[in-house]
Amino acid sequence: MVTDRTIHLKNTKTATLHMNPETMPRQRRAMGDGPHRGQILTTKVGLQIPAGMIFEDWERAGRQLSGILDSSSWWLGDWLVYGKDHYTDRYQRGIRAAGLRYQTLRNYAWVSRRFAFNRRRAALSFQHHAELASLPVDEQELWLNRAEEIEWSTKQLRSALRATREDEAGRDKQIEATQRLAVPCDRIPWWHKAAVQSGIDLEQWVLATLDNAAERVLEEVEMRVSVTA
Repeated sequence: MVTDRTIHLKNTKTATLHMNPETMPRQRRAMGDGPHRGQILTTKVGLQIPAGMIFEDWERAGRQLSGILDSSSWWLGDWLVYGKDHYTDRYQRGIRAAGLRYQTLRNYAWVSRRFAFNRRRAALSFQHHAELASLPVDEQELWLNRAEEIEWSTKQLRSALRATREDEAGRDKQIEATQRLAVPCDRIPWWHKAAVQSGIDLEQWVLATLDNAAERVLEEVEMRVSVTA
């Protein structure tokens, strides 16, 4: 008995998506008249869908096709990784023979390398993993857990990542702003002249002058404390 999600590959390079027998339409179809009832035939150029297919079977087929598409990204990525590791001088010949685009495969392979087999989440799509592939492993795990628990779509995960990065960038700008010193423009030529007389550039002169001033103030404080002690 053929169960749901079973795919039979045929010599004609087609695949059969079998629907639930209990939900098949009752009308009979002539032999050879397209796909059999309850079956969607996948071919290289499209789908052959039987007339009279009920919504539940159509919906189930969509889930199967989506699962196949998502899985194939992992399959192709792992396939290229294996080829590069084992057939360094010949794997490109295999790519050409398969008729696949190398750049697409490289993207798949990069994501596959970034996630060991035991770290891949079956509940999340390949694209979920691709969104996180550039992050360190600990951050990948953090975001994978969030996406899985909250059941984020790829778009929702991408939005959450963007919001977090914008928050971090905002904090970095605030920190950078506190490190800047507002200086009246008329002071700079004066300081520059003093720096030239000292034989050093302006930045070094400013730092040295501030350090010397801070040192004197701190020494005076320490002296006052020692006298009153």
